[in-house]
Amino acid sequence: MKLLTGFFALALSTLPVAAHAAQQEAAGGEYPAKPVRILVGFTPGGGPDITARYIAQKLTEELKQQVIVDNRPGAGGTIAAKLAATANPDGYTLLSVSSAHAVAPAIYEKLPYDARRDLAGISLSAVSKYVLVTAPASGFRNTGDLLAAARAKPGQLNFSSAGTGSGSHFAGEQLISMAKINVLHIPFKGIPEALGEAMSGRVQFFMAPIANAVALVRDGKLTGLGVSSLQRDPLLPEMPTIAESGVPGYDSVLWFGLLTSARTPRPLINTLNRETTRILGDAELRKRWAPIGLDPRPTTPAEFDKLIAADIALYTRLAKAGNIKAQ
Repeated sequence: MKLLTGFFALALSTLPVAAHAAQQEAAGGEYPAKPVRILVGFTPGGGPDITARYIAQKLTEELKQQVIVDNRPGAGGTIAAKLAATANPDGYTLLSVSSAHAVAPAIYEKLPYDARRDLAGISLSAVSKYVLVTAPASGFRNTGDLLAAARAKPGQLNFSSAGTGSGSHFAGEQLISMAKINVLHIPFKGIPEALGEAMSGRVQFFMAPIANAVALVRDGKLTGLGVSSLQRDPLLPEMPTIAESGVPGYDSVLWFGLLTSARTPRPLINTLNRETTRILGDAELRKRWAPIGLDPRPTTPAEFDKLIAADIALYTRLAKAGNIKAQ
């Protein structure tokens, strides 16, 4: 405990120097004077990685300095988050996150950082949706059919997820809470396994990321019952939302965004927000991301911070209600 206290005392003692240097760079137009790193707390190929790599490429062009993606997977993204939270607050260490960033404070008893105080939003990058899917053999043709079956057999239906604490898990828990049904959660190692169980009918439903579900729904290998957002999705335009199919107000989206140390001077955060917003507004980006279910969604830093705080509160409530803890 004394070692930790000493470490944080040292960090605080160097803060004014780092902040002054960063402010000088921002004021003098010298930022960035060296490569910028975007940490990703997950393996390559997922949403946080895909969004980070595109933004990194374009930032490299705009800032005339190399922007590097650095994957540091593990512990639901919290390893990378700790690195970003404790990095020098000079704008050279950024963090690409998903909704899992807001889940972590809800399911981990102790984190080596405070998600709201130690990290600050630069901008939301994109949002994506889930699709409530079931096996064609289940006989469910819409969300109402599934809810009726769950209410007729409390505790006897189950749903899969990509793991305890995953976005698909909490999207399911939110449905259970709002629909007031009693359904058993069965976690798996990842999305492929959870999808396979849903297709086989061994679980009754799965809240699948739309990018993973759309082809299977179109091919008839899965039945899509509803989209998780308040608006329908252009990838599956005929599919109603869950909100319009028996659970009014249901809205659960998977989001991605950029953060940095909360101690970073505001001029640097504003510079990064301005450049990121310009990138996310590009028509080429929208065209590239649309087929994989990503909708570019730039925000102000304050708007992104507000979203994170609201989702932490929501996931904390769901975790307490379901006695959900990290495994």
